[in-house]
Amino acid sequence: MTQLTQQVWGKTDDGEEVHLYTFRNGQGTEVAITDFGGHIVSIKTADKKGDFADVALGFDSLAGYQAKNPYFGASVGRYANRIAGAQFTLEGKVYHLAVNNGENSLHGGKKGFDKYLWRSREVDGDSGKALELTRVSPDGEEGYPGTLTAIVLFALSDDNELKLDYSATTDGATVLNLTNHSYFNLTGGPASEIMHHEIFINADAFTPVNRHLIPTGERRPVGGTPFDFRKPSTIGARIDQDDEQLKLALGYDHNFVLNGSGMRLAVRATERKSGRTLEVHTTQPGVQFYSGNHLDGSVKGKGGAAYQFRQGFCLETQHFPDSPNQPSFPTTELRPGQLFHQQTIFKFGLANG
Repeated sequence: MTQLTQQVWGKTDDGEEVHLYTFRNGQGTEVAITDFGGHIVSIKTADKKGDFADVALGFDSLAGYQAKNPYFGASVGRYANRIAGAQFTLEGKVYHLAVNNGENSLHGGKKGFDKYLWRSREVDGDSGKALELTRVSPDGEEGYPGTLTAIVLFALSDDNELKLDYSATTDGATVLNLTNHSYFNLTGGPASEIMHHEIFINADAFTPVNRHLIPTGERRPVGGTPFDFRKPSTIGARIDQDDEQLKLALGYDHNFVLNGSGMRLAVRATERKSGRTLEVHTTQPGVQFYSGNHLDGSVKGKGGAAYQFRQGFCLETQHFPDSPNQPSFPTTELRPGQLFHQQTIFKFGLANG
């Protein structure tokens, strides 16, 4: 059975006590999560030699997460990804959001869910203790309507499955898009590029973007493009091709339209040298594949490592960016009496052969 331990990890600027929770399963895999911003702080998994290393980018202490950073491991809300023009219309009323990404709103605004202390408690799960984090976002926060209560339940199984269970309710009509923003590097070495990681994405289409990285509304088939990962390909194989979408995003930073519905395999990543694999299973309709194009060495993380260009990648399971302004996209609206519920599983393993 998986064990869960708790320790005091510092205080917020307001003097609130912050905790670090660490899961350890029967295989020795460890996952650490803090109730400040719901960040996944570390994921220590074994390679093919049995040596453990941390495969998640982040910081050694609370201070890094309190400062401005690229959302390492964050629980993102109210709305993950971008909303065009930092506004949307709901039930005939225009709502103006905090602007923090050019003219757009990104990852919840100037102070998203990643910058708040969540209420935490240990609960009983299927594989031992689980961690429940709750955040009540008041009506009008960052411009969003309705008082929203969001819950993220984290659990680690003995099969090396890190399960994230999201639920939310509201007292007024609103929109939401919750995700986790972990950066992975399966080498276990933060100074290594991720270009040789092999990626499979279960998607026949992706949503191309304009120069502001806002979806155009099109669902473009991946066939014949650098976005076709239906057969495993290294991240670096086509990332520098002469392709308009790659140039706009400086690499991969796009939403993929996942095939199927319900819980299914979305992505598989493999790092051959270490033998480590990561499978992402989700009920969400999309996944944002981001190749760390804006890491530039300015952020110093664990052990003082300066995270450089393309040294981590993200697989953010989600609803589509800018859905409140895109009627053809799956809806992100939530109303009183409705329950938002989505699940994502990060499964860590070893490649065959």
